[in-house]
Amino acid sequence: MTDLLNAVFHAVVYALVSGVILIAAYYVLDLVTPGHLGSHLHGTDESGKASVHLQSRSAGLVASSWMVSNALVLFTAIWTNGATDLGWPLAWTVSFAVLGVALNAAMLFAIDAVTPGNLRQIVTEPGPVRPLAWLAAASALSVAAIVCASIA
Repeated sequence: MTDLLNAVFHAVVYALVSGVILIAAYYVLDLVTPGHLGSHLHGTDESGKASVHLQSRSAGLVASSWMVSNALVLFTAIWTNGATDLGWPLAWTVSFAVLGVALNAAMLFAIDAVTPGNLRQIVTEPGPVRPLAWLAAASALSVAAIVCASIA
C-alpha cells in the first residue's frame, strides 16, 4: 500500500510541475510572437469582439505543436528518470523541460532569421494556415525529438 501511495504522490507532483512548465512554455511563445497569442487563437480584436475571421489557424498550429513538443520532452524526462524518487529525477525533468522551451524559442528565432519576411508575424496573421507555420511547427517537434534523444 505504501508503494501505491508513493507512486500516486510522485504522479501528482510530476503532473503539477509539468503543468506549470507547459503554462510557462505557452507564455514564452506568447512573448516571442507579436500581439497577444490568446487573441490570435480566439480571434478577438482590440475591443475584445470575437470573430472567426480574426482567428489565426497558423498560430493554432504553431501553439499546438509547441505544447506537444514540450510535453514530449517532459514525458521522456519523467519516463527515464521519474521511477526512482523525486529529488534529482525531478530536477533533471525540470532542467530538460526548461532546455526544451529555450531551444524551441531559439529555433523559432533562427528560422525567422533565415526565412523571408517576418515568420513570427506571419504565423499570427488571421486566416488559413501559412506554409511558414508548418515549418515552425515541424521545428518545434524536431527540437523535441533531439532533446528526447539526448535524455534517453
